[in-house]
Amino acid sequence: METRLKPKDMSVWRKKPLEAYEADMKKSELKRVLTRWGLTSLGIGAVIGGGIFVLTGIAAHDWAGPALALAFVLAGIACTFAALCYAEFASILPVEGSAYAYSYGTVGEIFAWFIGWNLILEYMMGATTVAVSWSGYFEKLLHLFHADLPIWLMNDPITAREKAEKLRAAGEAVPDFAFAINLPALLIVWVVTYILVKGIKEAASTNNLIVIVKVATVIFVIVVGAFYIDTANWTPFIPAPVTDETGQIHYGFNGIVTAASIVFFAYIGFDAVSTQAGEAINPKKDVPFAIIASLIICTLLYILVSLVLTGMVKYTNLDLKAPVAQAFADAGLTWAVYLITIAAIAGLTSVMLVMMLGQTRIFLGMAKDGLLPKFFSAVHPTFKTPWKSTILVGGIVSVVAALTPIDKVSELCSSGTLLAFAMICGAVWLLRVREPNLERPYRTPALPVVATLGILANLYLMWNLRVDTKIAFVVWGSLGLIVYFLYGRRHSNLNKD
Repeated sequence: METRLKPKDMSVWRKKPLEAYEADMKKSELKRVLTRWGLTSLGIGAVIGGGIFVLTGIAAHDWAGPALALAFVLAGIACTFAALCYAEFASILPVEGSAYAYSYGTVGEIFAWFIGWNLILEYMMGATTVAVSWSGYFEKLLHLFHADLPIWLMNDPITAREKAEKLRAAGEAVPDFAFAINLPALLIVWVVTYILVKGIKEAASTNNLIVIVKVATVIFVIVVGAFYIDTANWTPFIPAPVTDETGQIHYGFNGIVTAASIVFFAYIGFDAVSTQAGEAINPKKDVPFAIIASLIICTLLYILVSLVLTGMVKYTNLDLKAPVAQAFADAGLTWAVYLITIAAIAGLTSVMLVMMLGQTRIFLGMAKDGLLPKFFSAVHPTFKTPWKSTILVGGIVSVVAALTPIDKVSELCSSGTLLAFAMICGAVWLLRVREPNLERPYRTPALPVVATLGILANLYLMWNLRVDTKIAFVVWGSLGLIVYFLYGRRHSNLNKD
């Protein structure tokens, strides 16, 4: 006789039993090939990229001045609280799905869905933004070798028209064009997609090689740049507050907080380590280690680079598009511009790789639970990767990157992540209260303090995002709830016997 769930079991707050996660791990088709340092490398690969090579100029020039280092400290602290909570969850539930999986077993289905939906926004928008940034640095590299492609082949339609109008206004002859596409962004996404479909081992090996190149370059920037620091550029270290015509405060404490919200995008990615738990050899110990280690290493490098950069160049003179490369060019080290540009391209490639990797594993976890169609959980029989969802993600990211001026909505990536971090801090505390005897290979120290500060810090940074970003985030969240009630709630595995 068929058994039916009672009405109360249809609650949106129903939780996935913790023993079900153990069953998922045992029947997983993914290859367990990632070591402790392989996971740490993935974390560093996800974090060091566009943030350190691009956002430093904007944040220092417009908002924080030399106090950019303090903005990185503030953003790093907010991330650290979340990382400590992530680490405890990862030791309890070492499965793919990251914050989505953790909250599904502790708080409830709709809470988990909302986090998963926000992580989709984080990884999708993040990968798209990075693809466009990659194209910009690739264009700069071509220019260094005196090879310039047409505007309509290097930019989306809107950006191409804007650039063409500026060049014509400056007296340059620019041919008319009926269509424009950011071809480099489109192509690099498909290169990354191919690597991800081939297998996690190939993806990890590619990432490890890129991480070595870009970390070596970052260390080069710190060591060599230190000899060109003029301490007068650090005065005043915290510039006096300035209010613009819109009422927005630049510099001072408010400017530092705003800068922290901007550079927070540079930290997005350490949580991608937790999405790889299904492919880790010893996930209960290695995933927590990799989360914390990658965050500490990257935070230290960020602070040192920001100090060197604002010491080499007065913050008011920083280049907004390629601040690190331009700083070395101004110092007469033109040969270093080639090295930094190549490292930036490599760094952005690995960020894109890890973000798209994390995206497909979130889809995989949600599809296994029935909240998304089985299409997203299809694993290739040979490569052992979720190949269908990987190709779908690659298709969406490539088209959006090729045709959209994504920089105008890149803060959406940060908004989804900040909320997810705050929710995870609360969820791990709730689980500690509800299941005090649960085995925890890693325990977050001073959890009540860490969780409270994590919630407050991340929500505070989220509150300081632009108004139109908040509105767009509400629209995205509302769309997610509609999808949940129309599909996810009815097809959830918890509806089955």
